[in-house]
Amino acid sequence: MQNDTEQNKRDTKELLLLVNPKAGRAEVKHNLMDIVDVLVKAGWRVVIRTTQYSGEVTDLIKAEGSRYTMVVCAGGDGTLNEAVRGLIELDTQPVLGYIPAGTTNDFATSLNLPKNDLLHAAEIVAGGTPFRCDAGLFNLRPFVYVAAFGIFTEVSYSTPQQSKNALGHAAYILEGIKSLADVKTHELVIATDGEVISGEFVFGMVSNSISVGGFKMNSKSKIEMNDGLLEVVLVRKPRNPAELQGAIAALLRNEFTALNDHGATCLYAFRTQKLQVFSREAVPWTLDGEYGGDLQNVTISVKPQAYSIMVEDIREDVVEA
Repeated sequence: MQNDTEQNKRDTKELLLLVNPKAGRAEVKHNLMDIVDVLVKAGWRVVIRTTQYSGEVTDLIKAEGSRYTMVVCAGGDGTLNEAVRGLIELDTQPVLGYIPAGTTNDFATSLNLPKNDLLHAAEIVAGGTPFRCDAGLFNLRPFVYVAAFGIFTEVSYSTPQQSKNALGHAAYILEGIKSLADVKTHELVIATDGEVISGEFVFGMVSNSISVGGFKMNSKSKIEMNDGLLEVVLVRKPRNPAELQGAIAALLRNEFTALNDHGATCLYAFRTQKLQVFSREAVPWTLDGEYGGDLQNVTISVKPQAYSIMVEDIREDVVEA
């Protein structure tokens, strides 16, 4: 009997479940025991920790992550960001599981993870397939899916949580529209792949995602999240209000390629491994929907296949290496 008990302990897989109880509409709190039940029935020994402060997920993973076969975060994009930042610091990485419980959950869309079914997400964590995924580095600080500046970018971290819960994706659009009457520009020099672009820009985004801000990226351009490349979209100051509205409308309709084909001078879309941004004045950035700081000089690069995350299947626009 004792030998059987010891063998069972060795065969049991250990999982650290990190829960952000305040994410989104806090639905994860009401489903926590059912989530744990799914994981236990799949053979996992579950250790639960609820987060008490911003950045705690990173701290816990750096301190304890290597002890576990898998680390699972239940929360929104900010919680996922903290988890990846912790994992990248580890010499021995556990697999990452993600139970989307936030408002937008952009990266869940990119990985074809369910955003409105926490138990299905738990089933994928328990028995899915590990997928090696790239990460971005923002002045060496890891981010999961987007670093951005300009119009709309402050919306994700300045919109009150109550508004996000009530309006969902519409909250981002409504808050963004409020600022269109006084669009701020940033005079920048941007260097990438031996080329330099300079001028006044109203928006910039460097991403590794199929969905940003609740909107799917250009479906005509195949985006792979483990190809060692980041997708870049830049919008220069339009020559008139109509051109500004056209650029914004094109972004929301995912018409990056069509705009470039028609010779629009205010929009750039390309892929790169590294991007450098220089400015005389500090520019506010957002990382994965959270405030990333006001900075003059920024280097953004990719860390290829930086971590493994559990998925249900490999979608057609994501190719596993």
